[in-house]
Amino acid sequence: MVPAVIYGHGEKPQHITLPARELGVALKQSNVLLDIMIDGKAELTLPKAIVRHPLKQILEHVDLVLVRRGEKVVVAVPVHAIGEHDRDGILEHVHNTIDVRVEATAIPSFLEVDIAGMHAGESRYASDVKLPAGVELESDPKTIVVHLSEKSTAVVEEVAAPVAATDAAAPATDAEKKDA
Repeated sequence: MVPAVIYGHGEKPQHITLPARELGVALKQSNVLLDIMIDGKAELTLPKAIVRHPLKQILEHVDLVLVRRGEKVVVAVPVHAIGEHDRDGILEHVHNTIDVRVEATAIPSFLEVDIAGMHAGESRYASDVKLPAGVELESDPKTIVVHLSEKSTAVVEEVAAPVAATDAAAPATDAEKKDA
């Protein structure tokens, strides 16, 4: 069992426990809505904070916020790059998610940004992400989502072969020092 707390909508926080296996499976998806029965009443909740053991990655605690059907919520949604970019660059994912405002029951599992035709030195911004109907951008529109960096052309300098030690480079002996 995993301890959890449900809060929101001016309600008193409720401390509950949830079955670990089912909760773990449900939380594999981002922004999943959980329908939880409390005192015979179904409550729609959205995971707000998930605490996992740092090594074992097992669930230790979950904070759930109450949501209502039709209510808009702000959530971070993953962004996937689609299309083919110029192969002269290296694609960097600067921000993997962006914040959007959307109805609680219509949260997309991911959003897409088109990188087709991108050339080295170009970026795609949060404002370039394709938003489905009913989804509003909350992140700064100028937030860089992906950037195509130029491939570095490493200059390899030839290193001179080490010079073999000669008599001139050898340290002077005591006898040589007296002669000098």
